[in-house]
Amino acid sequence: MSKTVLVNVRCFAVGVDLTSQSNKIELSSEVEDKDATNYASQGWKEVLGGLGSAELSGEGQWEAGDTTKVDDASWSQLGGVGPWSVSANNGAAVGDLAYFMGALRSNYALGDAVGEIAPWSGTAKSASPLVRGQFAHPPGTARTTTGTGTGLNLGAVIAGKRLHAALHVLSASGTTPSITARVESAPDNTFAAPTTRLTFAAATASSGQILRTAGTAITDTWWRIAWTISGTTPSFLFVSSLGIQ
Repeated sequence: MSKTVLVNVRCFAVGVDLTSQSNKIELSSEVEDKDATNYASQGWKEVLGGLGSAELSGEGQWEAGDTTKVDDASWSQLGGVGPWSVSANNGAAVGDLAYFMGALRSNYALGDAVGEIAPWSGTAKSASPLVRGQFAHPPGTARTTTGTGTGLNLGAVIAGKRLHAALHVLSASGTTPSITARVESAPDNTFAAPTTRLTFAAATASSGQILRTAGTAITDTWWRIAWTISGTTPSFLFVSSLGIQ
């Protein structure tokens, strides 16, 4: 990806698409540096990496009135941990670069002077690692029946690393709609005999979940999202992100 002007950053917070309500999104991550200097350091400071953390801050135009708006979503999520996925100014098509993490919405502010467009701002702090991965399912494709997504060549998972997966259910309609999403892997892009690695809890309304594998090695290199849908005339819009960290 070449140098770019930020015009198409996508931001998904738990079960809400904040893209049309935000005009600034910033991600940062850090690792604590712990002083390990000793008499054998030969006059140079030595450090070891301590705890890691990440933070997402955003701001934009305030809206309220239903669960797709930033105000309703912020009040329902305060005090809770859920997935956040952000694109790198490239939309959210399958295979596009995604940064995602489980995070706690730690603050939320709104309001300004008379005559100004009502703003909001907020911060979410990491409750799981910030992962650099790819979008595995796009936000604008409605799913009404059981199916599978496009495979991604993310590579194998070495011992000590994990496959992380975020699911954002943006909308659900129909009578008793339910979607159960899962992450499958395979040794090649045919997915002739896929293995289920992670299974999300069934979702019946807008919501979000984040999962990760146990940390054991997985030799499969291809990954995809799959889903089972039930109900009467069900329809779901959802986004998924996958990455190895």
